[in-house]
Amino acid sequence: MDRPLRIACLRGRTSDRTEGAGAGAEALARALGGRIVGEPGDPAVGDWREDLPASRPVLEAAAAELEAAFAAGELPVLTASDCTLCIATLPAVARHEPGVHVAWLDAHGDFNTPETTESGFLGGMCLAAACGRWDAGADGAVDPGRVHLLGVRDLDAGEEREVDAAGLSGEPPMDVPVYVHLDCDVLDPSVLASQFPVPGGWSEQRLRAQLAELAGTCRVVGVEVTALEDPALAPMLADAIAPLLRAP
Repeated sequence: MDRPLRIACLRGRTSDRTEGAGAGAEALARALGGRIVGEPGDPAVGDWREDLPASRPVLEAAAAELEAAFAAGELPVLTASDCTLCIATLPAVARHEPGVHVAWLDAHGDFNTPETTESGFLGGMCLAAACGRWDAGADGAVDPGRVHLLGVRDLDAGEEREVDAAGLSGEPPMDVPVYVHLDCDVLDPSVLASQFPVPGGWSEQRLRAQLAELAGTCRVVGVEVTALEDPALAPMLADAIAPLLRAP
């Protein structure tokens, strides 16, 4: 029997720089039969010092969705415009499941800090914040030794040093609780146009195989999908993540 799901699209200003990913997040949530929480914010190019306080309503709503899902015995499935969401979601999952591992499927590490960032982009600093490498005001942190980078192929020099120092790794071990973060730019730009395209990405088949492997070897405790810049691909993404949503 399939697990009950709690599916929500989180809308509002985070570090959105285009409208496409927000529309994609809504389309994916609707394709999955989910709800829309909040109202769209205006995309803008902003520094992390501006975007972090602006993101608070979305981050608080995302954490609340997770807490409600866990309290009700549901599997949380969140969609959002960009990865900033993880500043709130990953610590919330770790509070509920202290031994949780994070499968981070993304072209980017998002592991910059205020000291290493070359762009000031909050979305490029969010995983480091969730792991407690800098203070973004989150309650709790994820053990970076339980974060597994899959498909990551674009790290800044200072960011790469942070990744090495924190001890992030590759494939998660088998039979562990895992929270899946999927940034759609893990796909090759020929498959999905993205805001920050990086050549050498995954095919649709590679993505499906990785998600099926995670579903078959780990206990999935939640899923979040970000940066779906093309809403027309929402049905494909909904089908690709379906194995994660089924009962173990």
